[in-house]
Amino acid sequence: MSQPPAPSAQVTAAEISRIAGVTRATVSNWRRRHESFPPPAGGTDSSPLYDLEKIRAWLASRGQRTAATPSGELRTTLRLRERAGAGMSALLLLVLATARRSADDLTGLYALSDADLVKQANDAAAEVADVVPDTEPIRFADADTAVLRALLLCVRDEGAQTALGVLADRELEDSAVSGAYRTPAPLADLLARLVPGSPARVLDPACGSGTLLSAAATLGARELYGQDRLPVQARRTAVGLTLTAAEGSTVTARTGDSLRADAFPDLTVDAVLCNPPYGDRDWGHDELAYDPRWAYGFPPRAESELAWVQHALAHLEPGGHAVLLLPPATASRSSGRRIRAELIRSGALRAVAALPPGAAIPLHIGLQVWVLQRPVPAWPTYQTVLFVDTTGEPTAPGRGGSRSGAVDWTRVTEQILSAWKAYAEDPNAFEPQAGVARAVGVVDLLDDVVDVTPARQVRASQAGMEPHELADQAVTAREALTGAARSVASLAATELWGPAGASARQWRSATVSDLARGGALKVLRTAPAPPRQADGESGPETGVGAPRAALTGGDIARGSGPTGRIDDAQATEQVPEIAVGDVLVRGLIGGRGPVARVAGEDEAGVLLGPNVHLFRPDPARLDSWFLHGFLGSEANLAGASTGSSTLHLSPGRLRVPLLPLTEQRRYGEAFRHVTALREQARRAEELAEETARLVADGLTGGQLVPGEAEILELPHS
Repeated sequence: MSQPPAPSAQVTAAEISRIAGVTRATVSNWRRRHESFPPPAGGTDSSPLYDLEKIRAWLASRGQRTAATPSGELRTTLRLRERAGAGMSALLLLVLATARRSADDLTGLYALSDADLVKQANDAAAEVADVVPDTEPIRFADADTAVLRALLLCVRDEGAQTALGVLADRELEDSAVSGAYRTPAPLADLLARLVPGSPARVLDPACGSGTLLSAAATLGARELYGQDRLPVQARRTAVGLTLTAAEGSTVTARTGDSLRADAFPDLTVDAVLCNPPYGDRDWGHDELAYDPRWAYGFPPRAESELAWVQHALAHLEPGGHAVLLLPPATASRSSGRRIRAELIRSGALRAVAALPPGAAIPLHIGLQVWVLQRPVPAWPTYQTVLFVDTTGEPTAPGRGGSRSGAVDWTRVTEQILSAWKAYAEDPNAFEPQAGVARAVGVVDLLDDVVDVTPARQVRASQAGMEPHELADQAVTAREALTGAARSVASLAATELWGPAGASARQWRSATVSDLARGGALKVLRTAPAPPRQADGESGPETGVGAPRAALTGGDIARGSGPTGRIDDAQATEQVPEIAVGDVLVRGLIGGRGPVARVAGEDEAGVLLGPNVHLFRPDPARLDSWFLHGFLGSEANLAGASTGSSTLHLSPGRLRVPLLPLTEQRRYGEAFRHVTALREQARRAEELAEETARLVADGLTGGQLVPGEAEILELPHS
């Protein structure tokens, strides 16, 4: 009985643009103007899908040559395999097998018949199946021939690592795996370099895509061990390291939950590197109560991170080092106080370094690097712990001149490594670096809270700063505050408003839905799923799948540039680009910070992130700043939102006064002025806090003394 033909892959308009080498706007134009353009074969009215083979035939009929790279072709063809029901993880083994073949061999495989190609692929995958034991066997079928050929071309023309990245990324997207993000390559390099010496054996018990182990291999590690609960991640680590590790290296990867089902129970190594999952309350608290790994105390249910810390220490040789990336709450939560105290008292905790926000997922908080060492019984216990604070480091300019910034990894790495190396050489002789690094005595740390937050410890005392240095900092801060205060005073003194008369002004208004139906504006929104964040692992800076900046609701609230990321491969027509003059309003109303923003040149071309409504006015009918002011008013938002503590905005219910354009512009100028006043007031508040902190620390630390100026009569609060 003959099998039905495999269905043709379906592609989005964004994928068509990449295949043809044109913009998405050009594809939209083709759809409108050419009756011969293939009709949608699936999807929805707002997000149609098109038959890939019909699209290719239509492009060929117009003489339009494909512009897709082999990796782009592989991404597109993977859709066919998805409907055949097989996962992308199966192809990872084939990448390793084909990487060992010559270009001529791959060309020969590509030319085989479908049946022969499937047989060869199954045989090749079986040869390397033990790279990750205890995973499902691989069996390719006739429905896989298109993707097999695309894979062969990708490996042949762009290399095995490129094909590996396409497959693993696609698998993670399809699985909708929460929290499966890669560690940024510069951060992985920093963590690996914090291990003293040249460790030969390195373990990562939550290895993900293998970035940390790869960094260790680059620095000379030759025995690499990794475990991950996701088979696709373990397979990717095994295949990737096998392809790149130096000759003579051994790579051992396993699947499973490291805390519940440790794949290496008897293994001890020279170093452990780990970026574990955060905030996991289902880490095994109930069934692991008597586990021998808890040498420093049984972790409470809310302290999964401290379970990972002790898991890492349990796998170290005496004197070996572990470096973990942890959320800041691990340093201060009251539930973890006793374990932190034992780590300090035993000398296991050697250093804590705070990173600036944006260093890794989650981007909005500053993560911390913990350096630990398994105590050696014959050695004396360390009497201090090093703290390094880089949270205040300025960011490097973002791409495209935007206000968003990226971590200056060169500076952050130099600050942390130089402080750690100086401290490791002689902890007792470490000279504090004002505002950056300080060694704190164990006795001082073992108080009622045992808070090991670097900012708290580095700034707890200004004793290491020279009086003139602190005085100069205070003067600089005071001058900046004075300038901001002048700006606030100037803006506040400008009167762009006056009384409406004996009673409040009344006007006719229309809902946003009515205005949209009349063509006065468009309302756009990205799908509610969060954009793929910048995982930062070194990968292609250009080409298919490169991450693009996306403005989120949090960015509007913070007044920052775009911190979200969406892969270009995911940026369909349902992810609009922001244009100058667009009014952006947060979809979730709550907390402090602005609710709305008018897009300027900095935001132009940035993708619209989650939880943001985009209002695009017709400039001949609506003024952007007028729209911004009324859409963002408290009364308007309250009437168009549902919820209690956090309000969910229904954009169509917002109301806008119906006023002539000339009058709108007068209102718009006033709203622009009010926005500037708010921004300067926030800046002045931040500078006032900084100036007050510097002066207070200087007075209490002995570097500053009160002046002889006349005592001012201050108002009572």
